[in-house]
Amino acid sequence: MSLRSSVPSSSSSSSLAASSSLLDVHGWDAGWAEAFAPYAAQGLLPGRVVRVDRGQCDIATPEGIVCADTAFVTPHDPLRVVCTGDWAAVDPEGASDPRYVRTLLPRRTAFARSTSSSRSEGQILAANVDHAVITVSLAVELDLGRIERFLALAWESGAQPTIVLSKADLVPDPVGLSYLVEDVETVAPGVQVVPLSSATGEGLDVLSAVVAGGTTVLLGVSGAGKSTLANALVGQDVMTVQAARDVDGKGRHTTTTRNLFVLPGGGVLIDTPGLRGVGLWDAEAGVGQVFSEIEELSAECRFPDCAHEAEPGCAVLAAIDDGTLPVRRLESFRKLLRENQRLVAKTDARLRNEIRKDWKRKGDAGRAAGEFKRSGRLR
Repeated sequence: MSLRSSVPSSSSSSSLAASSSLLDVHGWDAGWAEAFAPYAAQGLLPGRVVRVDRGQCDIATPEGIVCADTAFVTPHDPLRVVCTGDWAAVDPEGASDPRYVRTLLPRRTAFARSTSSSRSEGQILAANVDHAVITVSLAVELDLGRIERFLALAWESGAQPTIVLSKADLVPDPVGLSYLVEDVETVAPGVQVVPLSSATGEGLDVLSAVVAGGTTVLLGVSGAGKSTLANALVGQDVMTVQAARDVDGKGRHTTTTRNLFVLPGGGVLIDTPGLRGVGLWDAEAGVGQVFSEIEELSAECRFPDCAHEAEPGCAVLAAIDDGTLPVRRLESFRKLLRENQRLVAKTDARLRNEIRKDWKRKGDAGRAAGEFKRSGRLR
């Protein structure tokens, strides 16, 4: 689906003057103008990428929505490819056929995940995002671990996350719904949780206020209700909606590309395809933010390098023992840190060596402890 039809374009001078505000509604500000100044001197046009597909992209420019080729900015690093939400310098009308994106402006934020590739590459999902709306369907059982993964990626990107519990009309009991909200709030410190129903409109006003400014990206698995939510926020049917399967509540990939839409209340929205995998990508700080209570407890441990396994004076284990910290939270924290460390180690030789040394140190300590126990029994 091309977005060029969503905003009219014209080559006449009067239309160009009128359409200059097209940049403003897509998030243009003084900071972007300053970053673009060197390219303005070269006669290039500023624009925001609203859709990317097979080496071409639709870009909102003062000339309207134009199509441009991305061949000049196709680096080997997959995290530097043109992405929906990017601000770019593009050829003016008539400069070349086809038009080309000549360069990208430095990103303020970037939402990235690891791919399922054996090469452990990163994949950029959205650029220059201020708000990350993580959509979780109440049609299926809550997966708190998956929510923690999405939150880690969102915090790491630099965006402020919000969790939407979609299809709230499927939980008619207010008490039951409040318990579900509470469960999610326990794994999302500092994050607003909004129960929402696109069918009844419940919660839509709350979310509209959250996203009415800046750039928002919609995230979630297939069938979470992102496309329905996008239509509700934009105020028209901009995305096709497919029914979820009755057997498990899962949906098909309704969205196949990342599309950027202007919101009627201000700001822009990026809808993304449903994510089957939510792999971390260099997200240690994001993991720490998700598990902030464990980070705070760690500061009270006797040893600064406490691994929270069996060390004396461990404040984290003490919180487990007294019931103030759920065991599931600590296990999830360890799992995400290990996963992130393994991923980073694949591209960082120094870290690989440190991990090997740590494994050797722990192995030596384990063998020494075993020998000590055996010698005690022999005596």
